[in-house]
This record gives sequence, structure tokens and C-alpha cells, in this order.
Amino acid sequence: MTDWIIITLCDQLIMPIMILCGYLMKNHAPKEINSSCGYRSKRSMKNMDTWVFANQYCGRLWIRLGLGMLVPSVLIHIPFLHGSDAALAILCVVVESVQIGVMLGSIYFVEKALKKNFDDHGLRRKGPEVID
Repeated sequence: MTDWIIITLCDQLIMPIMILCGYLMKNHAPKEINSSCGYRSKRSMKNMDTWVFANQYCGRLWIRLGLGMLVPSVLIHIPFLHGSDAALAILCVVVESVQIGVMLGSIYFVEKALKKNFDDHGLRRKGPEVID
């Protein structure tokens, strides 16, 4: 039982951290384009407009994804309440891999939004801003 509690708590660390980082990116993005903090890609670092857009978009996305993954990440552990240590270890690897996969998968959506809103030179496209 103790192992189950510890594994369950450890598996719940990624999503709150993702939510917190999302909040910080959305509301307190780095004031300057840099290579160490914030959403960094070739497209997002073109200029301040792309930088702010990418950080805010990624922040909103991480908050939604993090909140959406919290409950399933807890519920998946219930059937393993009295499972073996080996089963818990496998569960831990699977859950954390899915969580990290979701986090890394968000890159696709941020880059897609950047491409819809900005040209290859970082200039905003004509028309309304595409948020989602």
C-alpha cells in the first residue's frame, strides 16, 4: 500500500508542474527572447511578437492539458492498489511516458498556430488571429 501511494504521488508531479509552467508562460513570459527560458523554437524566436504569442499559446495549452490529465493520471492507479512492485513500476513508466508525450506533443500545436498567424519572416499574417 505504501509503495502504491508513493508511486501515485510521484506520477502526479508532472501535471501540476506543467500547469504551473503554463501559467507562468501565459502570464509572465520572459521579457526578452532568450535561449534558456520560455517556449523556444526557431519560429518563436523570430521577434517579440512571435515570442509573446508562442509563450502565451503554449501556456494556455499546457494549463488545459495538465488539468485534463490530472484525473485520468490518478484513476489509472486505482486498479493497481494491491498490485505487485513490478506492476507498479511498469505503471509508473507508462503513465509518466504518456504525460511527457502529451507535453512534448504540444509543440506540434504551438508551431501550427505560429505558422497560421505568422509568415516565415515572423510578420503577422493578415486577418484575425488564429488562437486554436
